[in-house]
Amino acid sequence: MSSPARTAPTALPAPAPTWWQRPGLEVHDDRLTLNGADLDVLLREHGAPLFVYDLARPAENVRALQGALRRAGLRYLTRFALKSCPDPRILAVLRALGEPGTPDGVGIDACSPGEVLHALANGWPPETISFTGTNVSERDLDVLLAHPIRLNLDGVSQIERVGRRAPGRAIGLRVNPGAGAGYTDDLAYAGERPTKFGVTTDRLDDAVAAVRRHGLAVDTLHFHAGSGWLGDQLGEFEAALARAVTLLERLLEAGFAIREVNVGGGLGRVARDGEVPVDLDAYAATVARHLAPYGVTAAFEPGDFVMKDAAVLLAEVVSVERRGSVTFVGLDVGWNVNCAYFIYGYAQEIVPLAGPMRPRTRLVTVAGHINEAGDVFAEDYPMPDVAEGEGVAILNAGGYLQAMSMTHCLRPTGATVYLERPAG
Repeated sequence: MSSPARTAPTALPAPAPTWWQRPGLEVHDDRLTLNGADLDVLLREHGAPLFVYDLARPAENVRALQGALRRAGLRYLTRFALKSCPDPRILAVLRALGEPGTPDGVGIDACSPGEVLHALANGWPPETISFTGTNVSERDLDVLLAHPIRLNLDGVSQIERVGRRAPGRAIGLRVNPGAGAGYTDDLAYAGERPTKFGVTTDRLDDAVAAVRRHGLAVDTLHFHAGSGWLGDQLGEFEAALARAVTLLERLLEAGFAIREVNVGGGLGRVARDGEVPVDLDAYAATVARHLAPYGVTAAFEPGDFVMKDAAVLLAEVVSVERRGSVTFVGLDVGWNVNCAYFIYGYAQEIVPLAGPMRPRTRLVTVAGHINEAGDVFAEDYPMPDVAEGEGVAILNAGGYLQAMSMTHCLRPTGATVYLERPAG
C-alpha cells in the first residue's frame, strides 16, 4: 500500500504552514486565537498541558459529512466513535444535533462495555448504540447482553460465545475484506497481512455455520478499512468496500436479511501542507455506487474526522538544546497526553502562539518531558527560531489525545478549556 508523502521539507527558510487556518482558528494581531480567545493568554492563565476545544467544530464536521451523504442520495446513519473523545461536554454537543437514529442525529459507536454504559449515561437510547469489539470476554457479555444495543461480532469464537448465551439474537458480522487504507501502513486494519479484526473471507462459511447453529439473525455487515486515510487513498478504501460487497452478496445468498452495511470510520484529517483532504462528496458517491443496488442503510462511524481539528494542545518551550547535529526543542508536555506520533505515527504541526506565521528557519526535533527516548512529537521538523518560555500549540489535538491521557511518570494529564464560537 502506498502512503502519502509526509516528510518535512528540507529547503530553509520555509514559509509558515497554512493548511490549518479556518474560521475559529485564526491569527489576529500576530497572535494565534481560537474562537477569538488569545491562546497565549490562556496558557499563562491555566498552565500546561492545556487542551482548548472549539465547541462549534464537532457539529460543523458532522454536518459536512451528513451533507455529502444526503447529496449522494444515501440512506445513512451516523454514529460517533466514542473512543476518540468521551468528554461529556463534547457528547452534549453531538447529542443535541438531532434524535439519534435519524438523518440529522448522531448515534454512538462503542468498543467496550464501559463505552456502552457511558453512552447510556449521556443520553443515548440503547438501540442507537452500535458495539464492535474484539476479544470479548464473558464479563464483557454480562454487560453488553443486558442492553438491546446493536452487537457486531468480529470472529467465529465471538459468535459461538454470544450464541450460547443469547440464541436467536440479532447480530452483525464484522468482516475483514483483505484490503485496507490508513495514514500509515500500520494503520490499515485489513490487508494481505492478517490483523486481529474481523471474519476473514476463508472463515465466512464457518461464521455462517455458527450463526445457524445458534439460530442467530444477521442483519448487519461491518468492516473498517483503517484509520486516518486521506484523499489520495480513496481508491484503497474503495477496494476494501468492493471486497466487503462480495461478502455481503455471500450473506444475502445464504438467506440473511442484511439491512445495514457499516463502512466504519477512519476518515483522516490533513496534518501538514501538501497532504490531500478527503473529498466528502467523492467519498459519499463511492459508497453510494457500491451499496445503492442492495437497498441497505449505510452506517458511518467517524471519530477523528469529527474531533481531530476541534482542539489544540498548548505547551511551553522549556529548552532549546543542540545535541550533536540535532537541535531539540523541549516542551513541558509529554506523550502521556499526546501519543499521536509516539503510537500512531501521525504528523504533528506545532505553531508558536506569538508570531505564528514566522518563516520556518531550522530543522529540529520537538520532544516532551517524559523520561523515555521515544517521547518526541516531530523529527527533522521545520520551525521558526523559538526561545525558552514561548508558548506553542500542537494542532489536531481533539481526538485520541485527551481520551488516552495517563499519568505516566506521574506527569499531569492537563486541564481543559471549552470555547463557544462567537456569533457572527
